[in-house]
Parts: sequence; C-alpha cells; structure tokens
Amino acid sequence: MISATEPDWSREKPTPGRFEPGKKMLAALRRYQKYSRRTDPFSKTIKGIAVLQHRFWSAVSGSDIPLDSSIGGGLLIPHPNGIVIHPEAKIGPNCLIFQQVTIGAVDATGVPVIEGHVDIGAGARILGNITIGTHARIGANAVVVNDIPANATAVGIPAKIRQ
Repeated sequence: MISATEPDWSREKPTPGRFEPGKKMLAALRRYQKYSRRTDPFSKTIKGIAVLQHRFWSAVSGSDIPLDSSIGGGLLIPHPNGIVIHPEAKIGPNCLIFQQVTIGAVDATGVPVIEGHVDIGAGARILGNITIGTHARIGANAVVVNDIPANATAVGIPAKIRQ
C-alpha cells in the first residue's frame, strides 16, 4: 500500500521528452517553494524563472494551483486541466487528483484538509472546512461537504460513504 505519511517523490518526476504538463507544473511549484526561502540573487533569479514556468504550465492545462499551496510530496495529477485548489487548502503526500477537481472554501469558515494517499476522481468538488481521511477515495463528480473517514469511499451529490 502506498504510504499516507512518507512522500514518494518519484511520482512527481517528469519523464524527459514526454508531454506531462501536470508534472512540469508541479516541478515549477516545488522549485519556487524551494528558492523562496533563500535571499541570494541566484535564488531570486531561479524563483522568477519558476514563476514563469508555473504560469506557462497553468495556462497550458487551464488549472489554478497557487505557488504557495501546501501540497505534500508525491502528488499525481495525470490530467491537470481544470484543477482548482484554494491557496489555504492542505493536501497530504501521495495523493491522486484527476481533471476538473475543485478543492475550496464555501465561505470564511475554512478550507479542506486532505490527508495522505487520497484518490480524487474527475470532476469532484471538495468544499468547506472538512477533512478527508487517509487512503480515502472520492468518486468522480462527487460533491463532498462533510468529513470523510480514513479508508472510506465517498460518491454522489452530496457525497455519501459507500459501504
């Protein structure tokens, strides 16, 4: 079973010569976050380049994943088109997010926390101050507005735990 606590960084590594906008956007995001902590001129230059790369891959994929997002390592976004992530949402390691997923706030009460190794199906909406437990699975087009326990599968509108 894939770990919900230890990131598998190899999942994010782009394959040379392949068109993988999700992995390349994540690489730019990671580079930006790494060099943002440094103050030397070289780091500022690399950070600027990372911003441009992130903007390019965001435009190519039509996704909105902020540069300062809290995303654990090992994230897989095989089809990044249309993914929207709230800047304050927290995503654990080794998660899988398919296309057209929205992770955001409903109002000022808070944003979702997605724990480690959660698989989120295409078109799902995860909204509000909720927690998705480790190894959970969110079905395609589900609208999740309540907490989902670990190892559960949630489907439907609104999402319900499937037995």
